Amino acid sequence: MDSNCIFCKIINKEIPSKVVYEDSDFLAMLDIAPATKGHVLIVPKEHAETLSDLSDDKASKILVLAKKIIVAMQKVHNFTDYNIIQNNGRIAGQSVNHFHLHLIPRYSVDEVGLWVPHEDDPSVTEELAAKVRNLV
Repeated sequence: MDSNCIFCKIINKEIPSKVVYEDSDFLAMLDIAPATKGHVLIVPKEHAETLSDLSDDKASKILVLAKKIIVAMQKVHNFTDYNIIQNNGRIAGQSVNHFHLHLIPRYSVDEVGLWVPHEDDPSVTEELAAKVRNLV
C-alpha cells in the first residue's frame, strides 16, 4: 500500500466509495467522474502504478473479473456495447498512479470519444511489428 495513494485509501476504507464488487485481490467501484452511466473502475488491492508493475497473478485475474462485472452491469444498465480501458502513465492519460481498469458502458447517445485515428506508414509499422515480435 501507498499511504499517499487515493485508491489505497479507498481500499483501506479511509475514503468512501460506491463498491460494486470486492474480494481479497480487487475492489471495483463506480467512478466518481464517470464517462457514462455505470462507469466502473477495477482496482487491485496490491499497489502497482502501471500494468508493467502489476504481478502476473493479478494481471491474469483482472480480465476474468472484468467480464464478470460487465455481464452484471449489462443486466442492470441495459447496454450491449462497452469499452475496457487502462492507461499507463501521465502521457497516456493515467490520473491516479495506481493501476486500474475502466469498464465503460456505451449508449447510442453518449457522445464519448476515445481517440482520433491517424494514418499509418506501412513500412514503419512492419519494422515496429518485427522488432516487437523478436522481443516477445
